[in-house]
Amino acid sequence: MKGLWLENNRLQLRTDIPIPEPPQGEALVRVLCAGICNTDIELKRGYYPYNGILGHEFVGVVEQGPQYLVNQRVVGEINAVCGQCRFCRSGQPTHCENRTVLGIVNRNGAFADYLTLPIENLHPVPENIPTEVATFTEPLAAALEIQQQVRLRPEDRVLVVGDGKLGQLVAQTIALTGCELLAVGRHQDKLANLEDRGIKTGLVDAVKDRTFDISVECTGNSEGFATALRALRPRGTLVLKSTYAGNLSFNASSLVVDEITLIGSRCGSFQPALELLAQERVNVKPLIHARYPLTEGLAAFERAQGKGVLKVLLEIG
Repeated sequence: MKGLWLENNRLQLRTDIPIPEPPQGEALVRVLCAGICNTDIELKRGYYPYNGILGHEFVGVVEQGPQYLVNQRVVGEINAVCGQCRFCRSGQPTHCENRTVLGIVNRNGAFADYLTLPIENLHPVPENIPTEVATFTEPLAAALEIQQQVRLRPEDRVLVVGDGKLGQLVAQTIALTGCELLAVGRHQDKLANLEDRGIKTGLVDAVKDRTFDISVECTGNSEGFATALRALRPRGTLVLKSTYAGNLSFNASSLVVDEITLIGSRCGSFQPALELLAQERVNVKPLIHARYPLTEGLAAFERAQGKGVLKVLLEIG
């Protein structure tokens, strides 16, 4: 089969990859569509020492698996867990000590004709959700995870820093809580997507220091982190949604003096994300900037790294 293979920080299109044989408890999924994420780009830059097929945002069709899933469109949670370690036993499987992660840690990913995942990871896609829209399930679930970690009240002043792919989803999901929300970035055309949803937006330079209860950093760069931190009042909460390829430098004493709570936020549950997409309570279509076949995957990666580009999709099956 074909696949985008990363090795020694070099990405190549291979056509000689064996179709995977699903082990016991897993299903074989034919990939229909997959989205290029900032994490994929950071892996290529050396964020984590991964060799294999990239990609973790996907929609596919089950070809081998339980009868109730065969020929069904599915999306898949990316952490394949052991079920036995202390985190699995305590209901925190995304932190499984023995996990593999689709396209990220010791498991080939979705930028290929086929992938395998545990059956328990797969979720059928409701019929009314188009395939390209369902491709956003994983990042939308990650955006919703913030609300599982931090209580957002209507009286809270919340800042989302970043107008890229993740920032757009985070802002749309947080807006549903009814809090006092401001989303900031550097691209007026991207912010216009949020304004169309009735979300207040502004440029980064307009953020006033020490005026927000909660800030969410979605840029993945030091400038975004600095903006999110300086915006917080004492005893505020800073949520980090981005992955960083390099080290992040900042004045840690400000966290101590102002008693700032710092929260890392990663994966979320898929079912609430699918429900939001099915109910059309978030709009992901304006985020799709380009579509490429898998055979043009290298060009797709170049496009995804372009200035101002949001989501690039690989149309595979």
